Amino acid sequence: MIKNERQYRITQARVEEFHRAIAQAEQERRTIKLHPKLQQVQADALRSQLQTLERELREYDELKSGRLKVLTYASFDELPKALVQARIARGWTQKDLADRLGLNEQKIQDYEATDYQRASLARLREVVRALEIEIREEVKL
Repeated sequence: MIKNERQYRITQARVEEFHRAIAQAEQERRTIKLHPKLQQVQADALRSQLQTLERELREYDELKSGRLKVLTYASFDELPKALVQARIARGWTQKDLADRLGLNEQKIQDYEATDYQRASLARLREVVRALEIEIREEVKL
């Protein structure tokens, strides 16, 4: 998951690298005699990784657009992802969130890099309030 503009730019560069690698593999396929199945596996692996990176770029773009109003998750375990996505959907940087919480940007970077594993429940509540989001969760017995 792309969490900030730096990661977005890096992912864009990686997408370009994969496009070049796919083009190069296609050219080599014509000149180097590899078993057809090996060539297919190589091409499939490159395309699969490219699709993953392109999906992440689309997801980030969609969040940044501000068009999403509801993010749906299946479990409490997805809360860290929801918090990052809510921040992005708000159009806030990690620094913007840090400023609203009275923290330094590195603390938010650390929280997000570790999926909020080191954040207390009280801190998670503060993040939710700062993001001005509503979280609904069912407790099924």
